Amino acid sequence: MNIQVNTDHNIQGSEELNNYVKSNLADHFDRFKTALTRIEVHLSDENAGKTSANDKRCLLEARVSNHQPVVVSHHADTIHQAIEGASDKLLRSLNTMVGKLNDRTSPKDLLVETPVETEEEY
Repeated sequence: MNIQVNTDHNIQGSEELNNYVKSNLADHFDRFKTALTRIEVHLSDENAGKTSANDKRCLLEARVSNHQPVVVSHHADTIHQAIEGASDKLLRSLNTMVGKLNDRTSPKDLLVETPVETEEEY
């Protein structure tokens, strides 16, 4: 699973931030590591330096093999809270996706072969 971190020009990207994001996501999504090909992380400050509530945003895009990408976002007061919130949302979305895939039955599974009774004439 590849984790790619992107920041806008208002967020100071650093090695420490990248390590935090990668370790957090690797821990949260360890269960899905074989199914996820890539997680893209987009961090942004929507008010560009002005201080206001819930102005930090984390958008996560999970690329699931053989399926459409799953995208979630979360707004919070700090980048770390936004990352935590978005990763929780993504985890719930992936759990729901897996549940739906496991509940699905194919038409072949619905066919039950029963022997046809025939009357034998003596």
